[in-house]
Parts: sequence; C-alpha cells; structure tokens
Amino acid sequence: MKHRGFGLTIALLLSTLAVPHAAAAPAVDADELVLARVQLPNETMFDELLANGADIATRPRMDDGQLLVDLVLSGSELDALTARGAQTVQIIQREGDTRHHRAAPQAADTLTFLSAYWWTSGTQTFLQAQVATTAIADPDVEITVTWTTADGTTGSFPLQRFEDAGEYQYHVAEPRVLPARPVKVNATSSLGGVSRTITPSAWPGATPPELPTSYQKDFIDAYLTPTDVKARLGRLARQYPNLVELVNLPHKTQGYRRTATAYVGDPASAAIVVESVRFGDEGPNGWQVKTVNPGKPNRPARATWRDRVLTVSLATDASGAVVSTTDQIAALVTATFPQRFSAFVEDGSAGKVMPVAGPVTMDDGLDGSVSRRPWTVQALRIGAHRDGSRVGVLAYSQEHAREWATPLVTMEFAERLLANYATDAATRQLLEDVEVFVIPTVNPDGANYAFSDAAFQRKNLVNRCTGTQRDPRFADSWGVDVNRNYGVGSLFDGFTGASTNCLSGTYAGTGEFSEAESKNVVALAKANPNIRYSMNVHSYGGYFMWAPGAYAMPGRVTLPRPSAEEGAYFLSSAKRIVGAIATSRGTVTWPSRTGPVADVLYSAAGNSADQLYYEQGITAWNFEVGNDRWNPATGEWEAVGFQPPFPEAHAESQEYADGLLELLRIARDSTLG
Repeated sequence: MKHRGFGLTIALLLSTLAVPHAAAAPAVDADELVLARVQLPNETMFDELLANGADIATRPRMDDGQLLVDLVLSGSELDALTARGAQTVQIIQREGDTRHHRAAPQAADTLTFLSAYWWTSGTQTFLQAQVATTAIADPDVEITVTWTTADGTTGSFPLQRFEDAGEYQYHVAEPRVLPARPVKVNATSSLGGVSRTITPSAWPGATPPELPTSYQKDFIDAYLTPTDVKARLGRLARQYPNLVELVNLPHKTQGYRRTATAYVGDPASAAIVVESVRFGDEGPNGWQVKTVNPGKPNRPARATWRDRVLTVSLATDASGAVVSTTDQIAALVTATFPQRFSAFVEDGSAGKVMPVAGPVTMDDGLDGSVSRRPWTVQALRIGAHRDGSRVGVLAYSQEHAREWATPLVTMEFAERLLANYATDAATRQLLEDVEVFVIPTVNPDGANYAFSDAAFQRKNLVNRCTGTQRDPRFADSWGVDVNRNYGVGSLFDGFTGASTNCLSGTYAGTGEFSEAESKNVVALAKANPNIRYSMNVHSYGGYFMWAPGAYAMPGRVTLPRPSAEEGAYFLSSAKRIVGAIATSRGTVTWPSRTGPVADVLYSAAGNSADQLYYEQGITAWNFEVGNDRWNPATGEWEAVGFQPPFPEAHAESQEYADGLLELLRIARDSTLG
C-alpha cells in the first residue's frame, strides 16, 4: 500500500509532535528519497504514520520482538524518525538507483544441462546433451557444447533450439561421435551464458542378466500378415496347452471390406459417384451402372434395376436433348433405391449435364485373395498360473497398420517364453511369477490393407467420411486412427494431436471408442485387473515413452504429470529396458527420445497408453522400434522406415523382444519388494 503526499503528512506529524531534528544514519541527503527498512520503537508510531498517509511499501512485521516497516521517505524525514527512537535497518533503494539499473547491461543468459549422456555402440562412442537457456524469448540464441576426454582431447558441437506447440523446450542435437568417453562437458551461448561444467553419465547404465547358451530365440523368418499371425497364435495354443490360452476379444472388426463404387461419366468433366449400401463382397462387386438417352423428347428421368444392372434413363426436352444434371441424377439414384445405392456428384461436376455413360462395373477396390469376413482379434494369455493371481503384463502392437515390424516383436517375445519354459530356469520362474498377455495385431483390417493395397495405410478400414469425401480417389486416406480413439486426453476433451477430418492420418473417429479395435484393448485390460504393466509397440524412430501423452492448447497444458517418485520409476525402468535392447546388436535409444510422449515426440490426443495409465492404473509405456542407424561412411544418422528390408525388421524383432523380457523382470521385481 502506497500513499502520495507522504512528505507533507509526515512533516505535519513531526511538527505536531515537536520532535527535534536528528542526523541521519546511514547518510541520506535531506531531500533525497529512499526506500528504507526502519525498526520502530512501538506500534503507536506506526499507527500515527498510517493515519497520516505515510508511503508504506510493505506490510509491517515483527522480527524478534521488533516492529519493522518499509517506508518511502526523504532523508530529513528519516532523520526525524531516528530522533524519536527509530533505527534504520537497511537502505533498500535510492531513487537515483533506477537510472543506473536501466542503463546497466543485460545479464548473460543462464544455461542449465537437462541431461548429458555418453554410450558406446560397436566401436563408436556417442555423446548427447540437452541444455536449457533462460533466454527463451530469443529465437537466435546459439548454444555450443564443449567436451573433454580423459587424455585432454577436446571438441565442440552446436545445439539446435527445440520448440513444441510454439513454446521453447530446450536445445538439443543428434548424438555426436567422440574419440573416447567424455569426462566433462560445458555449454556456452552467443549471449555470453556459461553453464557449470559437469561429468556426463553413462547411458543407459543397466545390463540384463546373461542368457544361457541353450536359450532359444529367433523365431521370425518373414513379415507376418494378420492371417499369418492368426495361424501362429493357433499353433502356439495347440503346441503349449499348459501355458497358453487363446483369448477371442469381444469386438469384431469390420473386416477387410469396403462398399463398391463406380464413377459414372468422366470425373475430369462431368460425373457422379455411385456407391453400394452393402459391402462389395456381400454382392455389389460386379454390379453395373449406366446412363442412357431414351431417344425421345420430353421424357422424365427414371432409374431401373434388373439383372444386377442399374440403368438411369436421362430426362430430355422437347427437342430430345438430355437435360438431366449430375445433381438430379445423383438424387434420383439415392431416392429410388435407398437400400442398394447412394450417389453424390463428383467434385467439380455440380450443375453440369449428366453424360450418357457406361456400363461401368462397381467394385470395392480390394485384393480378392484376402478374407473379407469380420475379424475376431485374438490375444495370447501366457503363464503357469493363468488365473489373475500373478502380476500381469500386456504387450500389444500394430495399432497402426503400416508398422509391419511391430507384430514381429510381440510374436518373437511370446515364442521365446513358450519355447524356453521347459529348458531355462529363469524363463520358467518368470512365467511362475508373471502372467503375460499379447495382442500382436490390434488393427488387422488396416494391416491387411497395408500389406495388399496401400503400404502407408496407418488407420483401420472403417470409412466414417460423408459426402464427397467418400470419393474413391480418397480410398487410401479413409479410416480411423486407432491410437487417437481412446477416452483419456482425447480430441473430444479438447486435447491436441488428433483430427476431426476423416481424411487425416490422425482422424479420431466420430467419438471416443467409436472403433472395435480400441474397445478390444480396453476390454482385455478391464477383464484382467491383474494387468499392472503394458507396452504399446509402434514404429519407427527409436523412442521409449510414457505419460503424459497429450496436452491441450493454448498453453500446452498436459495431462497430469506422474509424481516425482513415479517419474523416477518410469526412467529407471526405461534404462533397464533400453539396456536390454542394446545387448542384441548395440542399438541404443537416445536419451532425447526417452521420456513422456508429450515432451519427446508430440501431443497424441486419445492414445491407448494414456488410457491404460490414467483410467486403468497401469504402468504404461510405448516403444517406437526402428532406431536410426549410424552410417560411419557418411557420418550421418539414417532412418529405417515402417517396412524396412526384412533383415532390419528381423533385427528389430530380436532386440525389442529382449526389451519386453526385461519388462517382465521389472514386473516380477515389483512383487518382491
């Protein structure tokens, strides 16, 4: 609380009290204004100051029985208070200081290492660092990391600014090759900032127990289609009846099916799209559509259906010329045979005269060699005690259709457990202590489409589009992103990282759990409450992640962060699993790609790991298999893709199966403490 006119009021107060003038201590010129902390001899003096409008800067307080108050006053006024028994504790600020403060140069930015890790892979040593600057508003600040090895060799490399959702996060760079282990690093900035020097930590700093030489592995010899996966699951259930149950999940998917369509006319000039109401495999594949000129004047448009042929006779005027428009014919087809057909005008053809065309054959555009029936998604339930009495671990994969390598990981993992139970004591003990659930292919319909029709298909095969977005030219963009269709942190709750556009790769569907695929994952978790750990296997990029996986905008407001204890557990467990992965061929998931999804990747509204963590209380992680590979010849990190050449996919199946085995050990250890 501040009051103007204090100089006048305190002068009146002092004159009224007839207090003699006393010398100021410390020295303050009589007419100089200062902000001073003053110890008053009693509360009465403060009450008098307050009543007379003193410029009181802060609330008075008692300190060891002494009353302290901060005042703005002149040197003469301070002298007067001192003469009455007050003592000057501190001259906090002089009015003239402000000119000096404004003219002073800006302080250098402060740099802080968020992390600095080194590791070896093969014969190479790598270093990665993340540094944060306090100069967050300056997009041009440059940060350089300098490293030193034990023999005194030094070097440096620049970091790049990383922003997410328009907000500064930190500076980082891809791992850099060093000649040897670094013993110290520091960072400097273009603004003059200097970090403290630190010693980098070893990454990941964890090694799994060594497997015996008799340990059986390498059960993957080719990419697996959903049909292949289903056959293997059946074989494993028959081969190991004492260890395996085959679980049929409750929600059948649509199946590898679509409606049949045909362009009637020329899409480049004038055409309509005719679509069957039923799926193509239910009869409409092979139906024909044609438009005809009746050859007579003044004829109305009409549509007939006979012998699997839809014939549309176009309207004519008095001269016999066709006058039906595309809009009229599309509406006529839909209205006349609503149980069989719907039709819409091709984009750019609205209002044009409908051409005489056909016959054209309707087709769903799918590979005829793949089964079209609704699909029952299956899971393996593995364990010596499959009764819910042991801690459960769920591993699931191929939510995204194009990620062909992911079911190889979960199938290799399952086969190792079953094959080694009888011969390896450690495996036998794991399956005594832990119950394992595996869904190799969450999204079989989309996977069939990726294998047979469009390799980059990400989503399932349910077409939720309406109107002209159902045009067959968009066929490879239809579907729902299964990993955006869950109920926690979803698009429908205002979180970002998913789309309402049915043609988007991250289309979230018509609502939470609109899709059978997402319902199945949650149904399995709910039916088996002993599941306390899960791993969602995706590709590619080499990430290891956990909650929160989504944030809302504006402000980048994430789902609730795990507690400090939980966060430490997520990270320490991640190091164990990353260490296990590295034992196979030296692949190391980067520190910068290890952490909460929202921090190291992006916001993924409505993803399954958030659903399992926040709603089911499961400790949920995400793999992104397919780490970037270092090419010594080019000195570059190279990406591997969703469907790498099979030798790379095979290697990913082996190393990430090692990671899933370590997850079982973590789950087992949680029951021992």
